[in-house]
Amino acid sequence: MDKILIVDDEPNILLSLEFLFKKEGYRVFIARDGEEALAIIEENVPTLIILDIMMPKVDGYEVCNFLKEHHPEVKIIFLTAKGKQKDKEKGLGMGADLYLTKPFSTKELVAQVKQLLQVETNN
Repeated sequence: MDKILIVDDEPNILLSLEFLFKKEGYRVFIARDGEEALAIIEENVPTLIILDIMMPKVDGYEVCNFLKEHHPEVKIIFLTAKGKQKDKEKGLGMGADLYLTKPFSTKELVAQVKQLLQVETNN
């Protein structure tokens, strides 16, 4: 079973995405900031992470760097309010598989997650 870690400091996003992905049959972990995310990754390396950028303590860029260095197999989706082209280029340049901006379509997010994980299973 694929494990998804959702990292966001907005409780409503955490709750709705946790519900949504559990309903889709994934094992879901949630973190409210980057520091909590890193602690979860130490215990349970996810298959995919949905990662906000602007968070207290440790931001999404730092979590992304850690994953790329220690767990390069983990798929990374940035889900953020930072919508400028330079932000998107930075996120993708750091190794994210996908960069989505808020507000977002949950239907599109689920489809993108399934597609990323499908690609991985086919390899």
